[in-house]
Amino acid sequence: MSLSGKVAAVTGAAQGIGKAIALRLAKDGADVILLDVKQDILAQTAKEVEALGRRAVALTADISNRDQFATTLREAAETLGGLDIMVNNAGICQVKPVLEIEPAEIEKIFSINVQGVLWGIQAAAKIFKEKGTKGKIINACSIAGHEGYPLLGAYSATKFAVRALTQSAAKELASSGITVNSYCPGIVGTDMWVTIDQRMAEITGTEVGATYKKYVEGIALGRVETADDVAGFVAYLSSSDADYMTGQSVLIDGGLVFR
Repeated sequence: MSLSGKVAAVTGAAQGIGKAIALRLAKDGADVILLDVKQDILAQTAKEVEALGRRAVALTADISNRDQFATTLREAAETLGGLDIMVNNAGICQVKPVLEIEPAEIEKIFSINVQGVLWGIQAAAKIFKEKGTKGKIINACSIAGHEGYPLLGAYSATKFAVRALTQSAAKELASSGITVNSYCPGIVGTDMWVTIDQRMAEITGTEVGATYKKYVEGIALGRVETADDVAGFVAYLSSSDADYMTGQSVLIDGGLVFR
């Protein structure tokens, strides 16, 4: 799958799944706009993209701030000569019983996981339409966007919202040749899942690692998902091979949730 001559933007690109996506798209030939709040480690991702022979622009951006996000994305796109692929990857998790979620907590997770995706869709689509680009918008969903999980109520709600935004945006933007899809990972071996497991152990009084082990044992393919597993699928969604696909939120979880 060649992305030669394409420019891709990835939010949450400093580490984990976002970094893996950025590097995979660069390997496939794309120049990459890297957006994150963690500028110190984002610079390392940029170096690794450049080591692959591709151009990289690394910028700090608060994706929950619509104007800042849009301005930063536009400036970066102008630097690299355009935008073809927008990956709204950034997100946070919250582990807490539904009955204990505070207003500030629900507002924070929605501002990043939902508003951040919405602002990314808006900003990218505006650039695509101005340039007449048949671009691709790719959003981070989750198995939690197909099934609600205990202690992950707020997080699950944000991912169900991403599925809805993906479908609505796909229907609205299809006439412009813009596709919108989402990827839905399962249990990925990243720092986020370490945090989830630790927090669940605190709440339930179980040993650290017990929750992680329970979910992993339910994976049909018998192993933990890697960030590269996710990145490979995002590369497909970014390519011309996925031109006839839109509005879908696809499970890439090794066989954990079946729909």
